[in-house]
Amino acid sequence: MRRVGKTTLLRHIQDSIPSTNKLFVDLENPANQKLFEEENYDRILDGLRFLGLDTKKKGYVFLDEIQFVRSIPSVVKYLLDHHSIKFFMTGSSSYHLKNLFTESLAGRKYLFELFPFSFREFLKARDPRFDMEAIREPVPGGIHEALDRHYEEYLRFGGFPGVVVKDSAQEKRMMLEDIFSAYFQLEVRQFGDFRKTGVVRDLMLLLMERTGAKLDVQKLAKELRVARETISNYVAFLEQTYFISLVRPFSRSRDTEIRTTPKVYLCDSGLVNHFSRAGHGALFENAVFSALRRQGEVNYYQRKSGVEIDFILDRRIAYEVKLTAWEEDVRRLARLSGEVGIGDCRVVSRRFAEVEGVTYGFLL
Repeated sequence: MRRVGKTTLLRHIQDSIPSTNKLFVDLENPANQKLFEEENYDRILDGLRFLGLDTKKKGYVFLDEIQFVRSIPSVVKYLLDHHSIKFFMTGSSSYHLKNLFTESLAGRKYLFELFPFSFREFLKARDPRFDMEAIREPVPGGIHEALDRHYEEYLRFGGFPGVVVKDSAQEKRMMLEDIFSAYFQLEVRQFGDFRKTGVVRDLMLLLMERTGAKLDVQKLAKELRVARETISNYVAFLEQTYFISLVRPFSRSRDTEIRTTPKVYLCDSGLVNHFSRAGHGALFENAVFSALRRQGEVNYYQRKSGVEIDFILDRRIAYEVKLTAWEEDVRRLARLSGEVGIGDCRVVSRRFAEVEGVTYGFLL
């Protein structure tokens, strides 16, 4: 997603490499785009030399925002094949990047996904006095109370680094507005190539209102007065550009999971809180999902009767999300998880609960 700190991380990696033979190129700059759009790749090499790279010895090239140049994969492959250059590259959209990079780089490329700050990262930025690694379950009431005000801020304003470092609520809200605007202008308008950008905007707002709910494509199509196929295409784009995530039902049959209805979650609870009327429970559930997503594959489980498990992580740990957890919630989850064949289960509570088998969002 945009504004999660990719460029900052890229600069950090650049600074950490002791070699002086390294080059940073911002491909959002039209002049740099032109350099990499040369049809003669040896001219691109000449351009890198002009910018200061010594191509006769091992070099490091850092390319930021590579989705702006569609020929980048073939250029990189050529330079890798013929010169001792290591590339570090960032992009804001798997929608473009996964289609751009072919199997020609198989075994020679590594993909890392970067998300908004986790709560632990948020806390390091806001109040580094807390040592989350030292906290053990069961969490005492005093520790929960001390962390709760920070977690409340995290739920309200989210984990985008630019938002986290702002001190006032007004500045945080302005930054969230800017992030939404940048995503819409640069991803939707510039790369989406949609004829009906107004429909995409309205769909984004509707999905934020329905955070944690099942994706009803037919209802959305009717409300926005477009074809179901159009909504499906727009949803795919929003997912592949990291604005939303789709969580599919848990089933022992992968084919069944793919055919059934997914739930929708946003990339950041701050955006949900700022642009929708979603309740505190939806914000908390979205934050729990964000924490679990970093750890592995996330599904949900629901029976025809409506009985459900909020999240199943890596097909082996069940999580139920509650604003306030009670013993009955723990017993119910254990019973249902056992019936599904999941051996480990935990209830995630927002408020303090002196109940065994309960954990908290800030510990995930």
